[in-house]
Amino acid sequence: MRRVRAAVAVLVLAGATLGTAASTAGAAPAEGPRAAVACATGWGSGAKGGATMGADHLEDIRTGQHECYDRIVFDVPGGGDRISYHVQYVDRFYVDPSDEYIPVAGGAILDIRVGAWSYDLEAGVPTYPGEVGEALPGVNISGYRTFRDTRFGGTFEGQTQVGLGVRARLPFRVTQLHDRVVVDVAHSWTS
Repeated sequence: MRRVRAAVAVLVLAGATLGTAASTAGAAPAEGPRAAVACATGWGSGAKGGATMGADHLEDIRTGQHECYDRIVFDVPGGGDRISYHVQYVDRFYVDPSDEYIPVAGGAILDIRVGAWSYDLEAGVPTYPGEVGEALPGVNISGYRTFRDTRFGGTFEGQTQVGLGVRARLPFRVTQLHDRVVVDVAHSWTS
């Protein structure tokens, strides 16, 4: 029964993502520098999770700005379509398993867990250069409308954890693509 529910949830998420893409792809181009942009914000702010197992190794975390949302991307080459994730708002950011508290700036905090190691167990070398409690290396979010802070939480039992500080508790969506997990946080609740 759980597999049926999981399959239905994946199909619903895929349909919602395709519906959003289709509705924005067919929109008329904006005119003028201050033309209003219609932004879908019905993503909600509840916890989101997907996939069934951990994947390979996390190699990069990058961010981007869009008209309607800020985006953080977790690149996991070789992960295919099986990269697990769990994303939820938390009151405080604690590193798993030590329960060490790491301050994250912003009006709200997203605890993001991606099913990928940040180091190669066999070779004993990091595949992602993050340091526990520090800002994400190479990620500059100054000037972003929604993102306020990033903190690396480390890797435990095949899950890499990141604390993402955002301006307020805003709607977000998670999309699992081939070899990456994408988290978009809307700029507002309304378009």
